[in-house]
Amino acid sequence: MIEILAYREAQFGEVDALWRTVFPEDPPHNRAAVAVPQKLAVQRDLFLVAVEGGRVLGTILAGYDGHRGWLYKLAVHPNARRCGIGEKLVRAAEKRLAALGCAKVNLQVRDTNREAARFWARMGYAVEARVCMSRTIP
Repeated sequence: MIEILAYREAQFGEVDALWRTVFPEDPPHNRAAVAVPQKLAVQRDLFLVAVEGGRVLGTILAGYDGHRGWLYKLAVHPNARRCGIGEKLVRAAEKRLAALGCAKVNLQVRDTNREAARFWARMGYAVEARVCMSRTIP
């Protein structure tokens, strides 16, 4: 049975391995060694893991700034996909965001990741006419 739980620090190794598998092209600032401690410092209860038999099969990070919610790092192990784990993680994160007063959730998908875009569309998310801009701070 899949359980959605708050992340525990003992799960770091499994999360790191999962992210390296699911996001092999991620830049260094998105790797677990950087992102996990940052998330644990802010809204640590919005870092969720999907666990079965004590094994981490998926993750999602969420954030809320008082205006909008954001979803980051939805990852499901390739061998565990198409079993509803991603949906359970998303719905659990949305529930926690709603409890904080969040009315709208945003996320970003790389334009080359068509599989992810299809997943999010099935979850009820839609493309908005926006220009996404960013800057990596040196």
